[in-house]
Amino acid sequence: MSDDEEEDAPPRLPGGKFYMTPEGAARLRDEFAARKAERHRVVEIVAWAAGNGDRSENADYKEGKRRLREIDRRLRFLTNRLAHAEIVDPAAQTQRDRVFFGATVTYATERDEEITVTIVGVDEANMTAGKISIGSPVALALLKARKGDEVNVRTPRGPEVLEILDIRYPAAAVPD
Repeated sequence: MSDDEEEDAPPRLPGGKFYMTPEGAARLRDEFAARKAERHRVVEIVAWAAGNGDRSENADYKEGKRRLREIDRRLRFLTNRLAHAEIVDPAAQTQRDRVFFGATVTYATERDEEITVTIVGVDEANMTAGKISIGSPVALALLKARKGDEVNVRTPRGPEVLEILDIRYPAAAVPD
């Protein structure tokens, strides 16, 4: 595997799994489609600019080629992400009394702060929205815990004990 392919490969969790929610996969597929459409437009611009003569001093040509490289790099990244993803629907979780991928967990810190987070895939993480990556220290500490359990997590401030107050999953879809 080349360095470029290694860089584009998704980070793996222990066991070689790379989890993603259906919503996260849909966002990546939408971005892929948008990038493909953008690539088509940029190829047309580059072809037009190449037809204008001297490419060494043609800013449209140079900028177009640079943009194509960026788009192609992102398309490779998205292709690899989607190819290696294990899409897991949290609504289908049967063990709802334990923390697994897709769970929304409320926990208390040692400073009596109540924090609610949802465990999602690496590309879906967004701390401001309360979504943490399954590979994060907090998520790894919470995995498989039950309501009332205390777990230890390493933080930049040092070890901390978190108490699980609540575990929720999205409601399962009701068949028509």
